[in-house]
Amino acid sequence: MTMKFIQKIPAVDEIVKEIPLPGHIKVIKKARDKEIRDIFENKDKRFILIIGPCSADNEDSVCEYVGKLAEVQEKVKDKILIIPRIYTNKPRTTGKGYKGMVHQPDPTKKPDLFEGVKAIRRMHIRALSEFYMPAADEMLYSDNYTYLADILGYIAVGARSVENQLHRLTASGIDIPVGMKNPTGGDISVMFNSIRAAQTGHMFIYNKWEVQTSGNPLTHAILRGAVDSYGRNIPNYHYEDLINVAKEYEEQELANAAIIVDTNHANSMKIYSEQPRIAREVLMSREYDTLLHKMIKGLMVESYLVEGHQDIGENIYGKSITDACLGWESTERLIFKVAESV
Repeated sequence: MTMKFIQKIPAVDEIVKEIPLPGHIKVIKKARDKEIRDIFENKDKRFILIIGPCSADNEDSVCEYVGKLAEVQEKVKDKILIIPRIYTNKPRTTGKGYKGMVHQPDPTKKPDLFEGVKAIRRMHIRALSEFYMPAADEMLYSDNYTYLADILGYIAVGARSVENQLHRLTASGIDIPVGMKNPTGGDISVMFNSIRAAQTGHMFIYNKWEVQTSGNPLTHAILRGAVDSYGRNIPNYHYEDLINVAKEYEEQELANAAIIVDTNHANSMKIYSEQPRIAREVLMSREYDTLLHKMIKGLMVESYLVEGHQDIGENIYGKSITDACLGWESTERLIFKVAESV
């Protein structure tokens, strides 16, 4: 046998009992969830910013960053609703590299998923309890979602997972917004098939249970750019791309048509400093066209305390160890610029 069984991961109810979400925070989260839902259902005109580190590698620096977001949120609350990006699972194209806190609670030490599931729950609860802002995380593994199901305010399904059947079916049983990214190759039909599947109810096997879902009408599109067969980046945030997706949405007749634009990844060619420029262009397109104004609900931005990227072991507090991010000063300017434009 080539698979070595190391240790059994605790069941969800064990983890939740050991690391519970405080009762008063549940009430706050419920209210915040309604605010987010209202935006996707066109009952609230505010603009969404899903913003934060490429990967959440350190609890203290992540929570310090979320605290800064909370201060700015109060200043722009009439125009913008901020969802902190606290990504604890990282997809790796070749399988190599840091896979997120769920794999390595300490990036300098060997993987320990037993402690990892506890570490990500503790960090999410701390951020939510201190700053009252339910966060976004990526559903890289559909099972991992259950450890955070009572905490998260938003979920993203990545470009490498969007065609996976279990991700689509799991999303159909989630009651918060789930963003489906276009795949790395850029085929938006794959993204729309995923949205349709997730908006439909299903019966399937999940965590050793036969389950039935009702469908998630808050499932929507995230545009993150693509990579062609020659390895070249193909942005899809330009006006023509946005109009194409918006018109396809109209033809598909899906519930709560919504677009989130990812300003990094293939859209920026992974040049993190381009994100403010891309944000400006998207907002100009949104202002120019009434259909885009209705459908473009927000932006996804990669940002941390310190700009750029570092290698594991450099130990620069608040600097990304995966994709390079905007620093805080640039981030704050970007948030205020967005607030002025929406």
